[in-house]
Formats: sequence, C-alpha cells, structure tokens
Amino acid sequence: MSNTTNKPTLLPVTNAVVGDTSVEGGADLATPGPAAFLKPLRIGNLDIGFPVVQAALSGYSDWPMRMLAREHGASYSLCEVMLDQFLITYKGRDKNKHFLHNSPEEQPVAGQLMGSEPEQFALGARRLVEAGFAVIDINFGCPVKKVLGRCRGGYHLSQPDVALEIVRQTRDIVPPEIPVTVKMRRGIDDTQESRDHFYTIFEGAFKAGVVAATVHGRTVVQRYNGPSRWEFLAELKQAYPQHVILGSGDLFTAEDCLRMMAETGVDGVTVARGAIGNPWIFEQALALSRGLPLPPPPTVLQQRVVLERHWALAEQIYGPERTGQPLRKFGIKYSASHPRAQEVRTAFTRIRTHRDWQAALDTWYSEDAPGVYPSAKAHRVQGSGGDSCG
Repeated sequence: MSNTTNKPTLLPVTNAVVGDTSVEGGADLATPGPAAFLKPLRIGNLDIGFPVVQAALSGYSDWPMRMLAREHGASYSLCEVMLDQFLITYKGRDKNKHFLHNSPEEQPVAGQLMGSEPEQFALGARRLVEAGFAVIDINFGCPVKKVLGRCRGGYHLSQPDVALEIVRQTRDIVPPEIPVTVKMRRGIDDTQESRDHFYTIFEGAFKAGVVAATVHGRTVVQRYNGPSRWEFLAELKQAYPQHVILGSGDLFTAEDCLRMMAETGVDGVTVARGAIGNPWIFEQALALSRGLPLPPPPTVLQQRVVLERHWALAEQIYGPERTGQPLRKFGIKYSASHPRAQEVRTAFTRIRTHRDWQAALDTWYSEDAPGVYPSAKAHRVQGSGGDSCG
C-alpha cells in the first residue's frame, strides 16, 4: 500500500505543459497536496519523473499521439505493439515506416514487442534498439483473440517456460544499457494454476533482468469487460516492494490515475484508452499531483489548437494523401470533449482528406465554448482499433 509517512518529492518533468504554463526542465512537483505521496518513476537507468505515462495502444500510439501526450505532461510513452516477424522482415517502405518512427524530443520512448518464438522475439527486439527506442517492452498481456490464437501476447501467461525463455533471450540480445520491461495481465483466468503461472513469470522475469513490469488488473479471458481488480495490484506491490510496478486498467480520468497509485502503492500508471483523443489527462493529473484544483476541460478553441497540431504532426509521417485515414479515428475520440459530442463525432466519421478535416474544424471549432470531460463510456472501445493490447 502507499506510504503516507515518507513523502518523497517528485523529479522535474521534462517538456510537460500545464495549461499555458510551461514546466520544462524545472517544475517543483513537491508542492504539498493530496498526492504528496507520489515519488519519481525510474525505469532501470532512466529517470522518467512524473509517474503518469502513456500506454502502448494498438492502432493509436504512433508518433503524433505520443508527441501530443509528451507536450501535455506525459513523461514517457510506449509505441503501439509490433510483431517480431514484421520487424525481422521490415524494409522501410513508405506505407509502414511510421511504425518505427521516433524522435529525440519525445525520448524516452519504449518499443513494445509481441511474438511467439523466443529466437524471433529477440531478433525483433534488436531491430527496435536499432530504430532508437530507449526501452524494450515485452507484451505478455494482449487479450485479442487472433493474437491468442497465434500463441502471442497474453497466451504466454499459460506457458511460463516459453515466456521466460523469451525474456532471457531478449535480455541477452538487447544492450545492457537499454532497459527491458514486461507487460502482463493478472493471469489467463482466475484459476489457481493461472495465478501460479503469473507469479512464476513475474518473479522469473525480474531474475532474468527485467527492470519494471506493467500489470493490468484484468485477466486475459476477461478482455475489457468488468472492472479491473486494483486490489490485485495492491497485493502484488505489497509482496514485491523492491520491484518497479506500473498499474493499468480503468484509468479514464486524472483522478483515476492518482487514486490507483494511492490505493495500490504502484510506482506509476500507464494510461491507455483514457488518453485517446484526450492528451489533457496528463496535464490534469500533473496539476492534481501538485495540490492544484482539477483544471477545467479544454475549451472548444483550445481543442482546435490540438486538433490542428495533431494533423500537422501526422502529415509528417503519413504524407498529405494518407493522413485522413488515421486521423479520422482520432477525431472521433476528440469529439468526446466537445459540448456537442454526438454531432461532432458524426462529422469526423466522414473525414477523408485535409479539406474534410479543415471543414469539420471550421464548422464545429470556430466559436469558443466550454469543453466537457470525456466520460468513461466514450473511451470504452472494443476490438483491435482501441485495445491497449495489454
């Protein structure tokens, strides 16, 4: 459980922005407040700082989304999960080069990897290192059926020997200065065998050199249904206080992020679906951590600035002709912050070109009005298009 007796100060957050006030390189996050129990997050030899970070999101956490999260206070992020076989055969073609795109200003950023065979997994990890990712994250959590059917992701929680061989070979091939981490769910299901497998993999991974684990409070068979069991995270952190553990599951508001850390004692949290179309969640969590009131949701014109920024970033890696398709799904998620959410959502479903995007902004984001906080329901998307795959 969280320690309310010793209250360490937080490290400065790099490149974080709260409202109109830049806190780049020097914010004093030790301001007394309701979240004074927080401590700076460290992953291996990396000082991350503010312990609310962006999770890996299949189909979403590309470079533009990660950059916006970074600009709004996320101190660390993970790219969308990639298959080892894709990385081994990667040729750098225009249509898929965005998967490996990262930049110095967003570092540290992790490359998340998924596969079935230890040898191929390790080779894929080496490719992520060569691409410039600062951390290699092993995915043992994805609950998507087609992933499980190919013995990837969460399937490995049913076979500890293979899972730990993946960890060992990955750790062996990755340079020692690059941290290796793992993403897990609390088990395949709620049987005792599943629980035993979880602890075998968890303990073995740290012994093999993993420096942090992100744990989702749902089982694999549970997918995204029902509540995430935060009490499991509390039990885990109490049993292994020496290990860096990040929590995941049901983090849809800034309050959720701080509450998970307060209730479970985990070292940090990874925001997944709650961050899609909502980069403001990071600056809101940062404000709460400093004892400040929850910032109001961004106004309509403030939202427009971010929407325009998102298109500009996306065009850099997708090109003007291909940006419409990936931005359409983001626009739909951004609409949840608009006071006329349903109408705006419908407008974004029709996006094909930059002209369409600009027309939607001119129609719905030209006059200022108070924004709204997205509801948890707005973020509860199913299928690979919105899964955190963990």
